[in-house]
Amino acid sequence: MGFRKEKIKDYFLLDTNVENMFINEYMASAPGDFVKIYLFALMYCGLDSDLTNEDIARHLNLDIEDVLKAWTYWERMGVIRKIKDSPDDKFDYSVEFVVLKEQLYGDKTGRKGYSSGHNLHSFMEDKEIRDMFGDIEQITGRVLNAAEMNEIVSWIDDFQATPEIITYGYSYCMKKKKKSIKYIEAVIKKWAGEGLRDAVAVEKYLSQFEKKQYLYKRVFQALGFARNATEEEKKIMDSWFETMGFSIEKVLSACSRTSGISNPNINYVNKILVNWYEEQKGGAPGSGPDRKELTTSDIMKYYEVLRLQEEEEAEERRKEVFEAVPRIREIEDRINAQGAEISKIIISDRVDRKAAMEELKSKMDALNTEKAFLLTDNGFELDYMDVHYSCPKCKDTGMLETGERCQCFGEITKEKIRLTIKPRKAVQ
Repeated sequence: MGFRKEKIKDYFLLDTNVENMFINEYMASAPGDFVKIYLFALMYCGLDSDLTNEDIARHLNLDIEDVLKAWTYWERMGVIRKIKDSPDDKFDYSVEFVVLKEQLYGDKTGRKGYSSGHNLHSFMEDKEIRDMFGDIEQITGRVLNAAEMNEIVSWIDDFQATPEIITYGYSYCMKKKKKSIKYIEAVIKKWAGEGLRDAVAVEKYLSQFEKKQYLYKRVFQALGFARNATEEEKKIMDSWFETMGFSIEKVLSACSRTSGISNPNINYVNKILVNWYEEQKGGAPGSGPDRKELTTSDIMKYYEVLRLQEEEEAEERRKEVFEAVPRIREIEDRINAQGAEISKIIISDRVDRKAAMEELKSKMDALNTEKAFLLTDNGFELDYMDVHYSCPKCKDTGMLETGERCQCFGEITKEKIRLTIKPRKAVQ
């Protein structure tokens, strides 16, 4: 006869052996997500099952970067070893779990990591690192714990950050009242990624960065945007100031051209500035003998005078209508008042807000219908009171809503300006 034990086929019915030394010496001071990653991988390491860092990230709902940082942390603590599968790829490795009892009682010559409990002493013999920790403790006004010290050390390896910019990073973040180590890490990672190695380089970078932020903010204020710029929008704005060499006043002048379009955007402003830049390089726009004496400034002044002329003519037509049909003035006054009332309702907290808006809109529709009947019954066209633009496409601005130059821009000549613009009456 023989004896045998039934094998459990479901992994989740098995047990995972976690050394008490891990629980007592390492778990309490480790980041919570790193402990989760360690235990999850430990469960699988004794099973005949493949497990990747991507699998761990997906199962634990973490970023893959957090998993990679966890293994770097545990390696420094001497809890695991990274076995390189490819010498050229630092992320291509297997993880070997160390028997922690051997850390205490066995052969210690093969231990890796310079910031585990025992090795932190030897690592602190580096004066630059020791001074860095001392400066950080002065800046934060508290003693750093082992977990935070190991996290800081990881930035030197993972980001190639220098102790000097790490210290400066803590000082910079504390002044901004940002105490989260994740926030500080993000700042230092950004600086290191920009190739900054010392405080002087960081200060120069910050000066340029703050100047750019001011320019972005001014442009967005001019466009009426209450959000931050995207990375692509920042690149476009950088080209205005750095490549094209425009001043903020010139850029704001281009932004002001968006007042006549329904959807102001960065691309529209960009096309205006690109046109201006190309004209600066290549001379006045257009061709032909009658165009040579015209500058872009001349043409834009023509548009401004033309629009003013058209608006004055529309106002004269409105007066004519009001004198002929006084009821139309009353209707317009009521429509304007109801439009203002709708605006108040939109920002109010009335429980019947939707119903009230619908009622006002219905009244405005009825008034507009009555106005249309009165105009036609009295021999006026429906658009008689509107501004009649010479070019309906661009509304006599020279720019389409896409930001492209309107066709009419290239058709303007000195002769056309002379024939179109009427002499203004002298003020008595």
